[in-house]
Amino acid sequence: MLLSITDPAIMFSGISLLFLAYTNRYLSLASVVRTLNNELKKDEGKNRILQIRNLHLRIILIKYMQAFGVLSFLCCVFAMLMLFWQDQMLGEVFFITSLVTMVVSLVLSLIEILMSGQSLKIELETTNVRDLWDK
Repeated sequence: MLLSITDPAIMFSGISLLFLAYTNRYLSLASVVRTLNNELKKDEGKNRILQIRNLHLRIILIKYMQAFGVLSFLCCVFAMLMLFWQDQMLGEVFFITSLVTMVVSLVLSLIEILMSGQSLKIELETTNVRDLWDK
């Protein structure tokens, strides 16, 4: 396989869009955590504690999603540098490493998305669904 210097550059726009999505998820979770924390001070319900635990784990996942995204971006840059300096082997190694770290970031993102469904389930447990259907 012969990589050109433009091959790793293709990932730049995708990585940038992922960072935007990850940051938006983080900011929205931070807002929810602040709101739940204020509610917890008023009412120490089991639901609120479960929500905060779930959100805490999701924020940790987002932190690692972002970290692996940064590593992917850096490996892309290093791959381009190696290819620019005519070191095909190291360029390929950095490019493959970039792809692997991006896959790890995406898998963590999938786990976090699945956990967001669990968070909604915890919230809906406080609502008596039968009462909603009767109305």
